[in-house]
Amino acid sequence: MLHIPLNKINNFSMHLSSRFINPYATDVMKTRKEELVFGIYNTDYILSWLTDNGIFTQHKKMLVSTYKTRLEKNSRLLDMLMSQGERACRLFFYPCLKTVEPSLYSSMRHYVSEFNEKIGDGKRQLVGYLLEKDKDGVQTPVEPRRDGSSPRVLLKKVKPKKTATREIQDQPRPQVAKSKQVPSDLNSLFGAAAKGDLSLMKEMLKDNDINAVNSHHETLLHIAASNGQVSVLDYLISKGAKLEIRDKNGRTALHRASEKGHAEAVRALLSAGANLYAVDNEGNAPLHLAARNQHFDVVKMMLRDEIGNPKNRHHFLHMAALTDDSELARLLLDHGALVDAKDEHKMTALHYAVAKGFAKTTRVLLEAGAGTDPGILDTAFNSNNHAIFSLLLQYSKELSPDSMVSALFKAVQANLHGIIMALIDRGTDVNAKNDVAYTPLLLAAELGNRESAEVLIEKGAHLDDRLPNLNTALHLAVQAGAISTIKLLIEKGLGANVGGPGDQTALHVAAFHNKPDAADALVAAGAKIDAVTKDLATPLHIASQKSNLEVAQCLLRHKAKVNIKDKLSKTPLHLAAEAGNQAMAELLLKYGADPNITDKDKKTPLHLAAMSGHLGMAQVMLGSKARFGVKDMDGCTPLHYASSNGSTEIVKALLTEGKNKNIEEKNVWRKTPLHLAAEHGHSDLIGLLLNHGASTHALDNNRDTPLHCACKAGHVGSVQTLANWSRGEKANLQATNSLKKTPLQAAEAGTTEGHQQIVTFLKKKMLLTR
Repeated sequence: MLHIPLNKINNFSMHLSSRFINPYATDVMKTRKEELVFGIYNTDYILSWLTDNGIFTQHKKMLVSTYKTRLEKNSRLLDMLMSQGERACRLFFYPCLKTVEPSLYSSMRHYVSEFNEKIGDGKRQLVGYLLEKDKDGVQTPVEPRRDGSSPRVLLKKVKPKKTATREIQDQPRPQVAKSKQVPSDLNSLFGAAAKGDLSLMKEMLKDNDINAVNSHHETLLHIAASNGQVSVLDYLISKGAKLEIRDKNGRTALHRASEKGHAEAVRALLSAGANLYAVDNEGNAPLHLAARNQHFDVVKMMLRDEIGNPKNRHHFLHMAALTDDSELARLLLDHGALVDAKDEHKMTALHYAVAKGFAKTTRVLLEAGAGTDPGILDTAFNSNNHAIFSLLLQYSKELSPDSMVSALFKAVQANLHGIIMALIDRGTDVNAKNDVAYTPLLLAAELGNRESAEVLIEKGAHLDDRLPNLNTALHLAVQAGAISTIKLLIEKGLGANVGGPGDQTALHVAAFHNKPDAADALVAAGAKIDAVTKDLATPLHIASQKSNLEVAQCLLRHKAKVNIKDKLSKTPLHLAAEAGNQAMAELLLKYGADPNITDKDKKTPLHLAAMSGHLGMAQVMLGSKARFGVKDMDGCTPLHYASSNGSTEIVKALLTEGKNKNIEEKNVWRKTPLHLAAEHGHSDLIGLLLNHGASTHALDNNRDTPLHCACKAGHVGSVQTLANWSRGEKANLQATNSLKKTPLQAAEAGTTEGHQQIVTFLKKKMLLTR
């Protein structure tokens, strides 16, 4: 098949744009749409041309092909072209229409010519390039091939001899004999053809056009074919009678001969190259008419002709498959049609029957031995058609048990419940496990594919199967937030309180993944609101720890215990304080959480907020009357932890709330907040504590002052802040600790650059050096 390369078409279009002003091919198409719709008979050829040359995609071609009648197809084709704009419409007119429907193309050119003559060449606004192009380089129009493929197009240069308008006027046109104006000799001519009077017809043809048509748009060839006059047919064909002219019903001479069962006439027309696949206004090819009237000798002849031209094109069996004509398909197969013949898209009839979901035709083709390649199986798979897929499985001999199991997991993943049913009915193990130990039901639950899960359960899937980590289908469905799947599993017998990893229930999973709707569904089904894990954590503990506010609200509405303790005696409020989720803490306090409750280490939520440096959380706790001076197991107050961490704003809040009462509190190591600030090098915080009255002389259990602590740690800034303090009690540079070491001596024992700088600074401070 030879087509004009797209690069040549594009270059040609650019050339036209430079010669004409706005050649609106779209306007011509809109104005003459009705004529085009009725005048295009070779729709399939035009579709193939447009697709092969990049104007239409394969998807658009298939879309047009779904329409039943020729007129519907033509109307949709033209609408698509107009929606694509000027360039697509131009290429449709030339070279496509000229190649496939030369008579209709001439009519369009005639219309354009008359229009251009009215407005003058200087102001042309339509498709005048159709006229000009015929002068520069024309495509020789040829009749469509009888095998249905697009015609071969040869480009050649010819010298312009006439004006475009004169050229159209000089072209021979069919004589249309209307009922009131039919000359008597023309009537006699058609009568001679019908009777087979070849001598009379030859004599009369001297004064008449061999392709003249009567009021029914019938030619002499139509009349001869209808009456089985083979000798007349042979003569007309030898004298150039056109094989593809159609009557008012869109039928060619081959249609007429086939309908009447004139086998010899059919043979003569096929030998002359008549198009075997031409369809009439109702979408019938000649073979359809022969089959409908039980002219099986004609059907066999046409099938032999089709088989004798083994080309990748749409065959009669493809047509039957696309229209679900199972009886015709059976007839064709019984008379020798090739069951696995492929069209230009490498598709067999079975491909189309499966894609369309036509079970009857699919069965006929499979019974005739149609091959089921992977492409067909994929098509059936994606359609989720239980009946079609079951048929393919029934007739397929290539699927091993492993491939069946693989297909089952693939179907579950795509939620193709129809395919799942077909596979299990064929014997696939419903409880098979894949390489990561999932069963089909576990996978369906994790994906939230309820339809698949329901089919699997009905077919015997084990509800109590688990993953290696002990998660059940219910745990996985909750994780996915698949409410309908959750309800299905519980309804089918999977307990709402079934334990998973670490004794986690599905409600714990809902809390962890913040699935409030799943939590509601579980509680409604009897899930324990305060169920505990091995670490004694409730769902509310999990929600608080993960800062999942929505599910926490849900649990509290269902009366979850707000002050319940886990293995470490932490309440949900402790966990919220550690996470720093202020909104969570406020929610828990609203439902009665105790701000002064202690954990295993005697820490309150305020301790944990200070330890983590969460200012907002500390403020929430203080605003809820949390005790600011409470000590934990190590004797530390929240102020100790805030000072150790350098949380200046929290220190300010605590000092303000306590009115500086706890500034000298000592922990079990007798360290004050100032000791800890110095030890960790928070010089700005040291200044804040000193301003609020912290003592520079406080001694810990090693008799270290805060200055000793700063010197030991090598924090230069902290040493300078303490040593230079002058607004109150000054630091004692000569103070000795339990090892009889002064701050200077403690710094001299250090090895870092910071220790060296401290030594130099203190010596100057003590006037030991200049």
